[in-house]
Amino acid sequence: MNSNPSHAAPMSPGRRYATLVILCFATLLLAIDLTVLHLAVPSLVEDVEPSATQLLWIADVYGFALGGLLITMGNLGDRIGRKKLLLAGSVAFGLASAVTAFADDPNLLIGARALLGVAGATIMPSAAAILRNVFTDRKQRATAIGIWSAMSASGFALGPVVGGVMLEHFWWGSVFLINLPVMAIVFLAGLAVIPESRNPRAGRIDLLSVGLSVAGIIGLIFGVKEAAHDGIGTTDALVGLAVGAVAMSWFVLRQTRLPEPLMDLKLFRNRAFTGAVATNVVTVFGMIAFSLIIAQYLQLVLGWTPLVAGIAGIPGGLAAGITGPFAARIATAWGRGKTVSLGLGLLALSLVLYTRIDVEPNYLTLLPAMVVGGLGMGLAFAITNDIVLSSVPKERSGAAVSIVETATEMGGALGIAVLGSIMNAAYADTVEVPAGVPAEAVTPIREQIGTAFAVAEQLPAELAEAVRHAAKVAFVDGAHVTTVTSAVIVGVFAVIALVTLRGKFVAVEEEEEEVEAPVPVSAR
Repeated sequence: MNSNPSHAAPMSPGRRYATLVILCFATLLLAIDLTVLHLAVPSLVEDVEPSATQLLWIADVYGFALGGLLITMGNLGDRIGRKKLLLAGSVAFGLASAVTAFADDPNLLIGARALLGVAGATIMPSAAAILRNVFTDRKQRATAIGIWSAMSASGFALGPVVGGVMLEHFWWGSVFLINLPVMAIVFLAGLAVIPESRNPRAGRIDLLSVGLSVAGIIGLIFGVKEAAHDGIGTTDALVGLAVGAVAMSWFVLRQTRLPEPLMDLKLFRNRAFTGAVATNVVTVFGMIAFSLIIAQYLQLVLGWTPLVAGIAGIPGGLAAGITGPFAARIATAWGRGKTVSLGLGLLALSLVLYTRIDVEPNYLTLLPAMVVGGLGMGLAFAITNDIVLSSVPKERSGAAVSIVETATEMGGALGIAVLGSIMNAAYADTVEVPAGVPAEAVTPIREQIGTAFAVAEQLPAELAEAVRHAAKVAFVDGAHVTTVTSAVIVGVFAVIALVTLRGKFVAVEEEEEEVEAPVPVSAR
């Protein structure tokens, strides 16, 4: 009898798809958790009373811990077993959620959010690697990954809705308590259904590489975010970027000299793998453009409540959820390169459509942009995730996924920094401060729409309304500039994806044979 988890007997179809359902639940919850905190911030500030610095750490430490540990956790799962790491992470995620929900001290809340990030880092690469090992048939795997990717996209849209509903009836901590029953289901069902898998030939993890990767990734993400908040020239931004750059350079150099590297740099010799990673980064970069804008637009410009704004965003998430499961069929007919390029092209088109928004509410103007963008993201993510998992032996799937997830986190941070800076600069250049505003109020009004609204609260009614209107007009103008800039960047990469992902694709199958992707002759 073979006791090797990586070479177990074939699974029944029922167990395979039960595993997929469990992993979708875990991924959906992680995606929801990324956005649900934003709505809870006002009541959290009122109850816990964090300082401005503490509030930033409460918001950012989850992403720091998550991004910094993805590479380590992906490799750890390959070595000790992905199921074991997934189940341990689900327990840790549930416990951290409970601590977060009832935290009454800012420092305790920061610590709990950091633990949530650590737990999330164990779940994300483990789930994808388990899919790679469970679905050994290439076509079935492509469909399964499409469904799994769709659940992640849907979670981003559901986060504000779930948070809005909970905050309508309960306190801010309730948005984290919903994690407990879901993670309990994931743990109990996963314990019974999910098969164990690991790399039977994995060596020891190099601890220095772990430290360098954590320091490098966190340093870069921290530096980028500080640059977005306060400018590239600030001490915190420069120190973060310098530490991150030095640590990552040392990390990369060390990987070339290790027999068992934490990050296999040879993967980047595969044109399809590199193209898929770059596409994911750019897709997230494009997503940031409208997620950064739409939340403020709906609530500040249009005056909608957080719950209504969350519900308004559902069509975009549903569109991404619809295209994900069908992406494999489209790729079979058109080829991977054309499908990914189409996805990025739709995302670029949606960003252009956002230039139609105005200060007057018109949801029918906003709806096509959200739906088209969702369709594009669903196509792009489903195919690129399949390419990444098909490019490596299943024994190294956790490490490969962790590279993509880390790059995606960096893409999100870069999007916030670059597009946020463009948005703020365009707003400051176009805002027209009404006559009669006190001199000391001019600078806050020119900073951003949120501070302009805060200033307006202290002014006479007629002048306050003039300030709000000027801020709304400048915000919309800035949004147009930002979305067009992002559309150009995404559009350029749509062409690049068409070149890098087209033609013959070498997939590593169960027997590690070279096979061709289902690409028609005309696409080669």
